[in-house]
Amino acid sequence: MKDRYLEVTFRNGKPFAAYLHLPRGSDERSVRSEEAEHGMVIDYGPNDHPIGIELTAPDLVTLDRLNQVLQRLSMAPMREEELAPLTAA
Repeated sequence: MKDRYLEVTFRNGKPFAAYLHLPRGSDERSVRSEEAEHGMVIDYGPNDHPIGIELTAPDLVTLDRLNQVLQRLSMAPMREEELAPLTAA
């Protein structure tokens, strides 16, 4: 997978959980997880490569907080429209 994308799970019309899939090889799987901050867990693949960010408390996630985590991972920041599926509900 070359591009990142956001997958949102809804319950009763509200975001229940979300996962930001990060660029990775098709065969990369999570080998460890680390809490980035409250409501965000980073999944790492082999060689400590970040492969995704689980948003366990989507109502607490803001664009600024998510971009701080992405910056820590040396990744490009998200644009507001990329986070729109999470904030639209």
